Amino acid sequence: MASESRLYTFSPETQDQLRKFRLGTSRAKDPQAVVYQIDKHTLEIAQADDTIYTDVQALGDQLPDHSPRFILLSYPLTLPSGRLSVPYVLLYYLPVTCNAEVRMLYAGAKELMRNTAEVGKVIEIAEAEDLETIEEKLGGAA
Repeated sequence: MASESRLYTFSPETQDQLRKFRLGTSRAKDPQAVVYQIDKHTLEIAQADDTIYTDVQALGDQLPDHSPRFILLSYPLTLPSGRLSVPYVLLYYLPVTCNAEVRMLYAGAKELMRNTAEVGKVIEIAEAEDLETIEEKLGGAA
């Protein structure tokens, strides 16, 4: 982890946003997601926009077709036992159509993003349609 922590950076504002999102979504009643991207020139990982998505379908519509993204997702669900669970995960969106340079850029930052955001699990998705089955993937993990 030492090498990627020297290569990629998080601004203090981004670190604060990550912490507030993690703490603020732990008791959420609705799904909440925030999209992060890497600036190719500065290698800074930052929020792509100020939107907190509460609709997974709307999130899928906003994802680019040819560029990876990190998505922090807090998704409340009821387990088969009847207990409420709110998994906090990192969705690693890596479309098959993105170029190798960008693919390597995001691959190198994945573990740093995971550790900095303090997520419990990383789920890789290759297309926006994979979001439609996210509840199944989270239910199997819980």
